[in-house]
Amino acid sequence: MLIKMEADGNHGTNGTPHNLGSLACGTRTLSARVPKNKIGTNELHMIDWCGDAADIVTTHEKCHGQSVKINNVEMERRLDKMHSVAASKQYATVTIVIEPRSPIGMSRDSPKYRIRRRCSSFGSFVLIMAGCLAFLFLAFLAFSANADVSIDCGATGFYTDENSIVWMGDDNLFQESQAEVVQSSNTISHVMSTLRVFTTRKKNCYSVSEDSGSLLLVRASFFYGNYDKKSSPPSFDMHIDGNDWATVKTSLDQLVYYELVYVSKGDTTSICLAQTQPNQFPFISALEVRNLDSKMYSYLDPKYALFLRTRVAYGAKETVRFPDDAYDRIWVPAIVDSGITSVASDAIIIDVVNAPDNPPQAVLQNAITISSTSDSISLKPGFPDQEVSVYMNLYFSEVTQLDTTQNRSFKAYIDNKPISDPIIPPYGEVTEMFINFTASSNTSFSLVANPDSTLPPLVNAMEVFYISDRLADGTNIKDVEGLSEIQKAFSNALQEWSGDPCLPSPYTWEWISCSNNTIPRITALDLSSFDLSGGLPDFSSMDALVTINLQNNSINGPIPDFLGALPNLKELNLADNSFSGPIPPSISTNKNLKLVVSGNPELCVSGKSCQPTSTGGTTSSSIPSGRRKKSSKLPVILGTTIPISVIFWAIVGFVLHHKRKTAAIVAITTGQTGGAHRPGGAHNMISEAVINEIKVNIRDQTTTENGNQSDPQQ
Repeated sequence: MLIKMEADGNHGTNGTPHNLGSLACGTRTLSARVPKNKIGTNELHMIDWCGDAADIVTTHEKCHGQSVKINNVEMERRLDKMHSVAASKQYATVTIVIEPRSPIGMSRDSPKYRIRRRCSSFGSFVLIMAGCLAFLFLAFLAFSANADVSIDCGATGFYTDENSIVWMGDDNLFQESQAEVVQSSNTISHVMSTLRVFTTRKKNCYSVSEDSGSLLLVRASFFYGNYDKKSSPPSFDMHIDGNDWATVKTSLDQLVYYELVYVSKGDTTSICLAQTQPNQFPFISALEVRNLDSKMYSYLDPKYALFLRTRVAYGAKETVRFPDDAYDRIWVPAIVDSGITSVASDAIIIDVVNAPDNPPQAVLQNAITISSTSDSISLKPGFPDQEVSVYMNLYFSEVTQLDTTQNRSFKAYIDNKPISDPIIPPYGEVTEMFINFTASSNTSFSLVANPDSTLPPLVNAMEVFYISDRLADGTNIKDVEGLSEIQKAFSNALQEWSGDPCLPSPYTWEWISCSNNTIPRITALDLSSFDLSGGLPDFSSMDALVTINLQNNSINGPIPDFLGALPNLKELNLADNSFSGPIPPSISTNKNLKLVVSGNPELCVSGKSCQPTSTGGTTSSSIPSGRRKKSSKLPVILGTTIPISVIFWAIVGFVLHHKRKTAAIVAITTGQTGGAHRPGGAHNMISEAVINEIKVNIRDQTTTENGNQSDPQQ
């Protein structure tokens, strides 16, 4: 995929190009290449680039008056100016790999696209190099932070929505899935007009690269929209990093979304959809991952996740999210009971520095209250029938400057019992209160004025989460690393398998088996008939393996020695592949291992000699008689041994002929004796060796043929 930023050459108001230091806005083309094998990774390959790190981000802002576009060569799709800038910002958050300057004249269709750009304003090689070094330094600073991710499932390319959020399609992420367009006329937004449906495998996952220990907000959205014309919205499960997240219950024509706050366990966070009922295929419309400040939701133990129940902006007339909320939390207007009054704040600026969870000012500019101090505000988050552990944040900000005769003071009550100190909302600032309690549908929550308060209680915003069960630590890291090596080696067949391989237990990858440990170990690999080709990688870290079945593939090369060192391995089936060479002693002498190697013509069974074959570079193989075709190897042996011996003799004779005098002098000087300096003697010895070798080979071949007739099939 080539993302190419093109400037139309328009000049600024003074008729000259806008000067960006190392970048002149009159530049025709700026390009960044993402190789196909890097799509979905955090690498952006820049070729022939010597600007500073801000160039790709600020080209539009600094090049006023130019028509900047992005051309996705692979998709043949052009985006407008706003979309191109947003997309360039999206790529400004990934790692940059500097590649060598490409040769002049390289076409766009060549393996490495040429990027034409001007660094003419420096005027000297030294300054250009300094600019490149500065770019590298700034790139390190600018691109080390994690990037937010917004995936429009079922879509292609990039675009920016009405909230200035850059969305990317997922067309390059999956092969065994379908992109669909909704039929419903009640499409909520452009993002919800497409979806991706999964009709194969028990679970399918989106994997997002994030630093381990990052505090994340993850949101998955589902809009069925009768895409399949069956008027039957499905239900299915959703997981995060091997942990149960939710049972997704979709609606015929209503948007459903699920959100959580979560501390990432590793460098990759996986969100998976799992089919639970026949013919109810999981689908997803959008997936969003936002990085939160590490100090937010600080009462959260990393061993648990927070599942969003509701997030409301009291008194607001419309939904609040990015850009008003820098973390793109969605604050929805509240539906309140009669007797509740909405009030607007007259504070020009509301300082949120004292609120650890950084509420946006937009949700603090309104509040709800009641008319009398004798009444209370009853908050109804909609707790479930069964008891759940609740994590609640409440935000309070006074809406007007009170005079000396006014006082607003109240407490929070659960089931008519006070659970807080007096709350006095500050004007122009915010007070945040965190509450952790157990609740059910019978639990009441209210705000009640203190006896000395002259004003009734108010509240601006609220977040309610359910606390998850303790999170699983995931499959043993050694096994995960070993699987990663296998997937890299056989990427064509295995790359789309993602998420935790063992967890949750009903959704283990189809080609592995796992133990029941708290931290599962992988005990079996069953990759028979997976159309694997290439050499077998090193997955020796998977030391809990008991069985390995690689039958009926096209795996070639030698059998790795590490297989014999796996301490728990009992069965190893390598049949019907293209392995070659000898079987390592660590395997062939392992009496506790059941080994199957039939159907590997170039493999030498342990205990038999491996002789070169006429193909050169491969070795002969002893195959169980049940699969063997009768043949005589004598012609091959003769055809191989005699020419090699004759050629060798000819070379030696030639050398001896030209070096006879020198050899004789050396022999006399050193006291050497024998036939080395006598061509006739050398000829006789070599000829005799050739005949002896032929005799030995014929005898070995006869013995091998007779012995193989009684070999048991392995």
